[in-house]
Amino acid sequence: MTSAHTPGPMQPTRAAGTIRKRSSWFLTALAALITLPLGATPAQAQTSTEMQTCLMQQLALAPGHTTISTLRQECAETLAEQAGPLGREAFAERDTMVRPGTVTDGEQPEVAPTALERRYGSELAIRDNPFGITAHKPNYLLFAAYSKNVYPEPFEQQYDRKINIDNTEAQFQVSLKFPLAVGLFDGRATILAAYTNKSFWQVYNNDSAPFRETNHEPEAWISFLNDYKILGWRNVANQAGFVHQSNGRGGDLSRSWNRVYAQFIFERENQIAWVKPWYRIPEDDSDDDNPDINDYMGFGEIGWSYAIKGHDITAQFRNYLESGFSKGTTQLSWSFPIPHYDHFRGYLQVFNGYGESLIDYNKQNTTIGVGISLTDWLH
Repeated sequence: MTSAHTPGPMQPTRAAGTIRKRSSWFLTALAALITLPLGATPAQAQTSTEMQTCLMQQLALAPGHTTISTLRQECAETLAEQAGPLGREAFAERDTMVRPGTVTDGEQPEVAPTALERRYGSELAIRDNPFGITAHKPNYLLFAAYSKNVYPEPFEQQYDRKINIDNTEAQFQVSLKFPLAVGLFDGRATILAAYTNKSFWQVYNNDSAPFRETNHEPEAWISFLNDYKILGWRNVANQAGFVHQSNGRGGDLSRSWNRVYAQFIFERENQIAWVKPWYRIPEDDSDDDNPDINDYMGFGEIGWSYAIKGHDITAQFRNYLESGFSKGTTQLSWSFPIPHYDHFRGYLQVFNGYGESLIDYNKQNTTIGVGISLTDWLH
């Protein structure tokens, strides 16, 4: 049995019919939500896209004190010159900020770029560079991650011998993304792909320091820019995608699942929050290594990240409501500047719950780790 499976046909039972109905409802609702109309004509969207691209590229290079008003003026002048004699008037009428809705009575407020705008601007600035693969999820290395519980049983069952697993190990995550298609739907949508590798390395173990577990997570999604305000938060993007996750093993150690998901991203000053429901694509019973994974991983995730004075504080939660608070999971992380060193940042991570790794998805654990990060959600 391999770790990556193609979903098999559902048996013609009442349960299968229910699953199909739920799947159809989920996909229909997902498509409706992520493509909420943005209220712009194609011409307006084109102009808005040009202004937004220019602003984002400027954000990647501008000093931290530079205001949106200054960048808008520079971009408007540049784009007006490119558009010809009537360009200045056209852009004065169609100009759209990175954060629309903050302009009143034709006045340009002095608003500094948010942390999310700076990250997005940095990504846009190198999007056309084939060597410019950008970060997706946080990229980090935990030199030492201490786990309260270790579970050697799956390995002992597979290899029929006693396995020694240390409570302290190294962990690292590498997560990269790249665009597949940009400028879709009058510049409002982008299709992207990503790969995330999370590894658990028994580097302090005397038994040849093996990798205890490695989880592979390729995914692809479409992202729609948005501008709806809800309770003081701005819904900046809605996404829909497919993700496969597996540990690349066979036999009793094999773990994998496939999901479709939606993700709704909100921004408020230097904070972002996201709501990410997902639906597991059913597999044939004979191929399913972990049929109860939803019981432990839940049906979605909510997250929050806050950038303040060079620090990035993040909280992620899942499976509290679905499990009746019996199998909830929380992960907290903090990345912080290292004095006199700009290439990496200090990193602290605390995990409590289920699914830290696929091999132990149904085992409760508490882990605390310290190390360095290359990128976080907002830095």
